Amino acid sequence: MPPIRSSSPDETPLLRFTGVGGDIAVRDAQDLMAWPFFSLAKSKRVRPIDFRMGEVSILVEATPEHGMATIWDADVLIWIASQLVDARDAGRATSRLILATPHEILTFTRRGTGKASYERLRAALDRLQSTSIATTIRQRGARRRHRFSWINEWREIITADGRAVGIEMIIPDWFYEGVLDRALVLTIDPGYFELTGGLERWLYRIVRKHGGRQSAGWSFEFAHLHRKSGALSPLKRFAFELRAIVRRQALPGYRLTLEQHHGRPVLQFAPTQPDLAELALRRLARRPVEKPV
Repeated sequence: MPPIRSSSPDETPLLRFTGVGGDIAVRDAQDLMAWPFFSLAKSKRVRPIDFRMGEVSILVEATPEHGMATIWDADVLIWIASQLVDARDAGRATSRLILATPHEILTFTRRGTGKASYERLRAALDRLQSTSIATTIRQRGARRRHRFSWINEWREIITADGRAVGIEMIIPDWFYEGVLDRALVLTIDPGYFELTGGLERWLYRIVRKHGGRQSAGWSFEFAHLHRKSGALSPLKRFAFELRAIVRRQALPGYRLTLEQHHGRPVLQFAPTQPDLAELALRRLARRPVEKPV
């Protein structure tokens, strides 16, 4: 079966990149962890995310047919990022044209492999393909936007008896370039895939992005977190759900606490096992851990 051609008929067809099986580190793109790109709801969301903060502008639009790509759909992008970074580090060639089996993606993201799981994966690919993003992130100048979909196109590879044995998909330059930049990818805990709530998953990603493994942790006001989540729920409901997550201590590798800062609720988070190498470097530098709010 010939590979999918690149977007221009004058360009050479993209070479396929095939992921590897086995146990590889789970990686996530920092831009996707830090900003509101996905719906956090399990129900269909069509209302756009229109986010602006400083020079950062993000517009995420969905189609009525499929709805917006969700934070669970983003597991496919985590699988892609993990495969590309593993290949890059091993010196293997990479490409925006990805070849995978549904079983590889489902097992890596700790999903079931029954018929229902395969159907959910197809629906996720449709949402990733149909969701449109326009952002100034990594663009020169605040007025310049890059518009793309999480997956430019995808197709199933079907056997003569109708079995889906593979998936081909093309990812956009914006995502591909960010993943291959060593400074823009972080390793995440595989326990992330066990988180069932959309807000829990989003909170883990932003905690991992901003808190990292700093021994003294980091903190954010509730209102700031609410704004960065892109959630449709009002702040009062958001705060209620956030407090419930703190009570459960659901995020792998992090301890969450609630504080007050000038009368405003603040979420404080710190790793349960600080990075010893980072602590040593900080002692040498003789400087405290920063704690912006």
